[in-house]
Amino acid sequence: MKKPEEIKSLLERILPAIQKPGRYTGGELNQVVKDWDGVRTRVVMAFPDIYDIGMSNLGIFILYDQLNKRADALAERCFAPWTDMEAAMRQHQIPLYSLETMHPLGEFDIIGFSLPYETLYTNTLNMLDLAGIPVFSHDRTEKHPLIIAGGHSTYNPEPMHAFIDAFVIGEGEDVIDEIVSTHQEWRSAGTSRSDLLKRLSQIWGVYVPALYDVTYEDDGTFKQITPLDNAAPKLVMKRIVAQLPPPPTRFIVPYIDTIHNRIPIEIMRGCTRGCRFCQAGMITRPVRERSVSEVVETVKEALRHTGFEEIGLLSLSSSDYTHVLELVKEVGSAFAGEHLEVSLPSLRIESFSVDLMEALRDSRHSGFTLAPEAATERMRKIINKPVSTEQLLNTAHEIYSRGWTTIKLYFMIGHPSETLDDVQAIADLCKEVLAVGRKVIGRRAKVHAGVSTFVPKPHTPFQWVPCDTASQVIQKQDLLKKVLYRERDIKLSLTDPNDTQHEAWLSRGDRRISGVIYSAWRKGAIFDAWKEHYHHDTWLEAFEENALDPAFYTHRQRLIDEAFPWEHISAGVRRKFLTEDYLWSLRGQTRVDCRERCFACGILPTFAELRSLNPGEVWQCPEVKPISKRRPVITNLVEIPVHTN
Repeated sequence: MKKPEEIKSLLERILPAIQKPGRYTGGELNQVVKDWDGVRTRVVMAFPDIYDIGMSNLGIFILYDQLNKRADALAERCFAPWTDMEAAMRQHQIPLYSLETMHPLGEFDIIGFSLPYETLYTNTLNMLDLAGIPVFSHDRTEKHPLIIAGGHSTYNPEPMHAFIDAFVIGEGEDVIDEIVSTHQEWRSAGTSRSDLLKRLSQIWGVYVPALYDVTYEDDGTFKQITPLDNAAPKLVMKRIVAQLPPPPTRFIVPYIDTIHNRIPIEIMRGCTRGCRFCQAGMITRPVRERSVSEVVETVKEALRHTGFEEIGLLSLSSSDYTHVLELVKEVGSAFAGEHLEVSLPSLRIESFSVDLMEALRDSRHSGFTLAPEAATERMRKIINKPVSTEQLLNTAHEIYSRGWTTIKLYFMIGHPSETLDDVQAIADLCKEVLAVGRKVIGRRAKVHAGVSTFVPKPHTPFQWVPCDTASQVIQKQDLLKKVLYRERDIKLSLTDPNDTQHEAWLSRGDRRISGVIYSAWRKGAIFDAWKEHYHHDTWLEAFEENALDPAFYTHRQRLIDEAFPWEHISAGVRRKFLTEDYLWSLRGQTRVDCRERCFACGILPTFAELRSLNPGEVWQCPEVKPISKRRPVITNLVEIPVHTN
């Protein structure tokens, strides 16, 4: 294996001919370089996409910062090389290396992959191969690094089960330290790699797929997953941190532009809105908030260390942050006159949201984003986003009247029970919003309509429903194009129907999909999230090679009592709650924000809270108001098919 000095020498020769060499050099402001030989455990945080995207991933920097605060460990970074760099690396036999010290990934003790979305799967395999590490977990020995992965897509870890040694289910701030300590204890014991996996399986929130066996029904549907070892729990509960730890402030300042050149501050984690299509809203419960003073001090400290000119106050639903108005005023006051751009994404459709952005006068952009998701009130009830069209238009009026010239509207097509009339309503609503703008500011008014296609996700009330076929998506998109392409001041953005199919079969796949992923990668599939690199036919060939039908995973209606491949992974929300909410959607029945009323979703407590309970005491979600009586049980909503003997 090449030494760091050899890699540096080779890079000096090849980088002048590579696009954006700043992706591959390291050496940026605030990177952490520790004594390689002075620590017990060496971890590399790997993001399976290019530097430009991975450098904007907050999760990586939270763990990077945390691990580097340990005296006995170090953390470095690695990103997927673009195709020109990969070709040069393979030609000159340069192994994939870390940016901080140029050590090959094979020399690290632990490689942690961040998998926020499914289109990164083949890149993960490619990075392992570039590093000279066996792609399949069962081929690795004690000499190889431990391969772990976390992120939203791993709430269904089964499609990647063959390649990852251990998955972190849930939040990583606490569990990463336990993994490092467990690895150190295993090293000291000098036992086998299988013993390491058993030790890891004892950590709350860690899933080790090698310790489980899967069986299927005669019709090919998933039947059950069974632990092969007493060390493996039957149900892997997601990890939850009781309180958000102090946020990082020494963000690495890249040499090149990335998708977000800003200071990202997570002001709140979790969401109580209950949108039925939204996996993030379900799996990040319960809500935890940072104080206004902590956020402001973090921004001040981060500005001193980075010099960034943009601040992102991040959460799934910023308007729901309890002290949002106070925060906006404090930020506006503390940094008045510094001409910082402050973004407060994910605002609700209401005039209060406009007031919030108005308070950040120095950071005003030309565009204001709203996400109605659906254009008819019938559809909004189905997806549990009960916003009236009147409210949306009133908010649009407030936005245009306060100086914004462009409103960005985010919609989805393909929701359950959607008709072409519902799609037509998207076009009509875009024109109505534009008409409001023209009344206020004339021809300067613009509308950008981003229309994605719904993909059913695990651990949501819509995990049972089929995804639209490519032909259905095309029909709906053609309708939107026919109407909106005529409008000069409306910009329409659509999702490629094949991209939707690809995401759909990976997100709800079972263990057999790992063979498809491997076959697709062997056929050249990488950078599947990039339009110019995604080849749908390659994936169809991979399905055929593995004797699987992609429609089985995308277009099949799941029976209400069907077992799912992710059944052994608990996101904290009970299946009973998800089932009930799915039935409510079929009736068009909505739920209020669960801060107003608890629906007993079952969100799990933290370990500390579990230990603090007295015998027989029931844990109560601290983010909801107490209710005087149990919620009503709704039965006989619709006729739902179930398995029959």
